[in-house]
Amino acid sequence: MAFRTVGQLTIGIFVQKHLRILNLYAGIGGNRKLWGDEHEITAVEYKPEIAKIYRDFFPNDKVVVADAHQYLLEHFSEFDFIWSSPPCPTHSRTRTMQKKKVYPDMRLYQEIIFLKYWYKGKYLVENVIPYYKPLISPTRILHRHCIWSNFWVQDMATEPLQTCKAVKERELLQEKFGFNLDDYTGIDKRLLLRNCVVPELGKHILDWAEKDVIIEQPNFILP
Repeated sequence: MAFRTVGQLTIGIFVQKHLRILNLYAGIGGNRKLWGDEHEITAVEYKPEIAKIYRDFFPNDKVVVADAHQYLLEHFSEFDFIWSSPPCPTHSRTRTMQKKKVYPDMRLYQEIIFLKYWYKGKYLVENVIPYYKPLISPTRILHRHCIWSNFWVQDMATEPLQTCKAVKERELLQEKFGFNLDDYTGIDKRLLLRNCVVPELGKHILDWAEKDVIIEQPNFILP
């Protein structure tokens, strides 16, 4: 066991070498980009054309074309770590600028509650910072993401993405994230890239998911 100090906390760390990972609403795999191949990863993506791109970039992963929300319900107990990124458009602060009003997609909170009470492994649910006060307080806010998790994740400074006003936004994001989509057609490449979790952040979170953490401080309780 290794020890490190974070602020006034002393943290004991056991590293788990191999995890069975479920990557829900996988997209093209922004969060997974820097995970390597030592883990057993199952990715679930609803749209076949997007699942194909994910499979091209990560041929060692098992890719399932299915409804991620239902797949979680049926298979959650088969994995050591679950990452879920439910659809964010109905929660985004940009929603306040749109004329058409819609209900927030409650699958986000359904999954947080379900994982908290029924799942025995480590989980992380990721979404945007919403236009409303979150109905369940996030464990942490990292970059532009609200994070709900049952394990310790240290804060991480990331470079702000100021690409939305760029003339060649898609090209900038392709270079930054390491995904070349030039050979693919029939997809919104800009949107797929904008939906990616910054790969360095995905790696940072997995690094902490790989660890068993013991916090040594009286009365300190992990969220």
